[in-house]
Amino acid sequence: MSGTSAALKPPADAVNPVRHPDAPAPGELLGAHYGQCFGCGGEQPHGLHLEARAGEGVTITAEFTVQAAHQGAPGLAHGGVLATALDETLGSLNWLLRTIAVTGRLETDFVRPVPVGTTLHLTAEVTAVAGRKIYSTAVGRLDGPDGPVAVRADALFIEVKVDHFIDNGRPEEIRAAMSDPDQQRRARAFEVNP
Repeated sequence: MSGTSAALKPPADAVNPVRHPDAPAPGELLGAHYGQCFGCGGEQPHGLHLEARAGEGVTITAEFTVQAAHQGAPGLAHGGVLATALDETLGSLNWLLRTIAVTGRLETDFVRPVPVGTTLHLTAEVTAVAGRKIYSTAVGRLDGPDGPVAVRADALFIEVKVDHFIDNGRPEEIRAAMSDPDQQRRARAFEVNP
């Protein structure tokens, strides 16, 4: 990414990311981490409904189709929606590390317009880890995985404890998520939100 700030450059002592042994297998659909998530949740009528799949190493692929509700300019995706798609994709990488992390910084380049009706194909990878800091990058392409680049981003995620969500979230939402009888859904509800 051109012009990446110093905050997104891993320090010299950063290490290569290591996929957790219990991470989903390559090709496996990750599913929504929380039904109400605007990025991946199926319970959001105007959400992105982004679908991510585990890749090799610490990579994922994802897709979402730009709907009329996602417009900024007439017929084109809103830049904030595209940044959200990148953030959601990058945040999903943390599931491969089995780490609870939140977005600390996201820098996005908008390369070309993304028309309504277009399916954006995203790829993302963790590039380095330094203590609680997780460095990652993503690219969104039009019309297929090898299509022209439309958006790209670099990000810094910060590992947190689940208390971050309990202390800062709406109590009724936290209680509902924590009382979910599905243990995996309950754990995933707290994995990537800022």
